Amino acid sequence: MNFPDDLRYTTDHEWVRVLDDGTARIGITDFAQSELGDIVFVETKPVGTALKQHEVFGTVEAVKTVADLFAPIDGKITAVNETLDAAEVVNSSPYGEGWMIAISVDDPGQVNALMSAEEYKKTIGE
Repeated sequence: MNFPDDLRYTTDHEWVRVLDDGTARIGITDFAQSELGDIVFVETKPVGTALKQHEVFGTVEAVKTVADLFAPIDGKITAVNETLDAAEVVNSSPYGEGWMIAISVDDPGQVNALMSAEEYKKTIGE
């Protein structure tokens, strides 16, 4: 499985990538999408929604289950990935085209406190 070193990870299997403009993109890990199976639908809260760390920001529906998506950091949703109308992109490109939301970074310390790729691999037993 693939776990890019430039991302930070949560125990809930979300990833965070801080962009040059100071916002962060959020999605689910390669491990999470493989465990869920074929993803058929993604629903997120709308742009402008303020989130607190660990708050649910949406759901991902796979053929067999529905899972909540949790905000890894505090911030306001600044963008929602419109390509998720074709939800299978999460399976094929979880770290690229399959990102879910962009969020303002209210506290950079929260990002730094998330797991590195190596730490995340240990939590999933890889």
